[in-house]
Amino acid sequence: MSIFTLSEYKSRLQKTKEKMGDEGIDVLLVTDPANINYLSGYNAWSYYTHQLLIVIIDESEPIWVGRGIDESAARYTTWLKNHNIISYSDDYVQSTIKHPMDFVTDLLMEKNQSNRTIAMEYDAYFFTGQNYIILTNNLPNATFKNATNLINWIRIIKSEQEIEYIRRAANIISHTMNAAIEKINAGVRKCDVVADIYQSQISGTEQYGGDYPAFPPLLPSGNKTSACHLTWTDEKFNEGDPVILELAGCHNRYHSPLARTLVIGKPTKEMETLAEVVIEGINEALAAVKPGVTCEEVEMVWRESIKKRGFEKESRIGYSIGLNYPPDWGEHTASLRPGDKTIIQPNMTFHMIPGIWLDDYGIEISESFVVTETGIEILANVERKLFVKESLVY
Repeated sequence: MSIFTLSEYKSRLQKTKEKMGDEGIDVLLVTDPANINYLSGYNAWSYYTHQLLIVIIDESEPIWVGRGIDESAARYTTWLKNHNIISYSDDYVQSTIKHPMDFVTDLLMEKNQSNRTIAMEYDAYFFTGQNYIILTNNLPNATFKNATNLINWIRIIKSEQEIEYIRRAANIISHTMNAAIEKINAGVRKCDVVADIYQSQISGTEQYGGDYPAFPPLLPSGNKTSACHLTWTDEKFNEGDPVILELAGCHNRYHSPLARTLVIGKPTKEMETLAEVVIEGINEALAAVKPGVTCEEVEMVWRESIKKRGFEKESRIGYSIGLNYPPDWGEHTASLRPGDKTIIQPNMTFHMIPGIWLDDYGIEISESFVVTETGIEILANVERKLFVKESLVY
């Protein structure tokens, strides 16, 4: 079931070991589901229980460790040999007596790794405080290091196959976004629109299906468009409402997010002006992206563009994207914001989302793109404009 060649997985593992060597790490405990997937191919909805990948610098393969009933998923989805797929019994699950990290430390001692330098992803969503306490208490002779985002930074440069999956995700979201905009109107329930969005996201295209995205659909309307991370209710859309849609296509866990804003009925002059500011700013910022410039230089182009129109925005305007699981499709590496001196390189992929949220409404218009040798390739195919819908009250 592997979606990449064995040589690609081994290349990823080799880059990880090189980085481990540079940082003096002997053993890397990987708990971020995306990083587990990246190195091994493992893909299952099992990260609500403790699972990890153990990368030992002088061993040829990583070791997958997870719950017993998920062992078969590891056999189906990874390139690992059976003896490197190791599971713990179900009495470890949500127990007050024993913990999966007790099992992991026993395994590390069995493999003579208990007195080496061990690194963990301290700030990963699925690495808990209890994980840290048990690992450090049970392995008193080990030296511990923080390896948060070590693999994420390797992931930031995509292979051609990864980019192909992101392009497919972009095709899915292009169709989904256009269909959602067509569906929204006064009198339509938000939950019914979202039901159609999910159907489109998952059914994908005739050539390939979609996966569940790391975010649910974000769908604020009216004054709530001033809040950028609201989902939906069973309320109906009203005439005069601005509506923000922030969605993503996902294929083989690779994402292509996209945001657009529409107005039901006639937009106010203020809405039209703000949309012009956002569109002008994103156009100028996108034109500034090319290999060799830094993330903060791209953001500065946006900042100067909206400043001419009397606007400011303090939050970042974009971030690296790709492979991920809930709760985030971002890679937690490069951000388009002041102070980020990451040099943009070919085969990086970003979501640029320079929305502006005022006190009583907001405008979001975003693009995901791949960095090429000379500039960028825009991924989705949806008009970059403020959509205006004629009100049809049902």
